[in-house]
Amino acid sequence: MKEFTLWNEKDSTKIEWYEPKNKKSDVAILVFPGGGYLQLCDYEGKDYAEYLNTLGITAFVVYYRRDPNYFPLPLLDARRAVRFVRSNAEKFGISKDKIAVMGSSAGGHLCALLSTYKERIDGEGTDSLDETDYMPNAQILCYPVISSDESIFHKWSYMSLLGEQYPDKEKYSPELLVSENTPRAFIWHTAEDKSVAVENSYRYATALFRKGVPCELHVFPYGAHGRALSLDDPHVAQWKELLLNWFRLYKWI
Repeated sequence: MKEFTLWNEKDSTKIEWYEPKNKKSDVAILVFPGGGYLQLCDYEGKDYAEYLNTLGITAFVVYYRRDPNYFPLPLLDARRAVRFVRSNAEKFGISKDKIAVMGSSAGGHLCALLSTYKERIDGEGTDSLDETDYMPNAQILCYPVISSDESIFHKWSYMSLLGEQYPDKEKYSPELLVSENTPRAFIWHTAEDKSVAVENSYRYATALFRKGVPCELHVFPYGAHGRALSLDDPHVAQWKELLLNWFRLYKWI
C-alpha cells in the first residue's frame, strides 16, 4: 500500500493505493468507506481494497473529509480522487476509461452524488488537475444512503453532510439528479436493513431505469446493515461473485 495526498493543505485528504501482486485487469476501483459522514469504517475501505487485490484488481481507498467539514468538501475530495487516479492512469497501470467508484452506506451516497451532481462547486479550478474529468465510468453501491425523502431517508447522514444546508437536502438526493449520462450501476442491499431502508436502492435503481441507464440490483432477503464482505454469511456474500459477473458482462475483466 502506498499513500498519496490530494491537496497541499496541512490537513490534506489522503488516498491509499493498493496494488495487486498478481494483476489481472486494468480496472481501477476507488473505495469510499461508509460511516454516516462522521467516521470511515475500515471494513468498508481497507478490507474491500485487500479483497479486490486478491482478484488482481487495483484499488484505492479515499479518506474524504467528514463532519464538521460539510458539503461541498466531501464531494470536492471525491472528484479530486477520481481526477488524481485518471490523470495518473499510466503510472498506476490502469485504464482511464475503466474507473469505478465503490461505496457503502454514506460512502454509497457520496459515490451516487459524485455520479449525478454536475454543478460546479467551491474549491474547484485551483490547478491543472481540475481539468481532468471527474465522472467515474461505473458505480458500485453497497446498501447506499440515497433518498432525502423523510419517509425512508437516513437523517443523520444528511445532517452530517450538509450542516446548516440541511433544509435544502433535496438538492443532494441522487435519485432526483439522475440523467441519461449517469454511469451504469451495480447495487446490492438487504431487505432487513433497519438503518438504511432498502427502498433507497429501489428508488435509485428506478430513477436509473427511467433514464435508460444500465443498472443491476440485488436484494437479499435478510441481513443487517453494514454487512460489507459478509464473511460469516455465505448467502449475502454472493454479491462479490455477482459483481465479478457484472464486470465480465462489460468485458472489464
